Amino acid sequence: MSRICQITGKKPSTGHNRSHACNATKRRFLPNLITKKVLDPKTGKMKKMRISTSALRTLNKG
Repeated sequence: MSRICQITGKKPSTGHNRSHACNATKRRFLPNLITKKVLDPKTGKMKKMRISTSALRTLNKG
């Protein structure tokens, strides 16, 4: 399963780990994803979605 939010489209980004000696090694920043049942407004049915926690906050707000 890919690590992509189905609402916002957030996906892993890349960067570096930095040591005290300033050595750089590659790393990935993964989005904080959870599997959640969300109500689909068109069909009125619950649908399992893999969404980021920031998208979940937005859904709870509205």
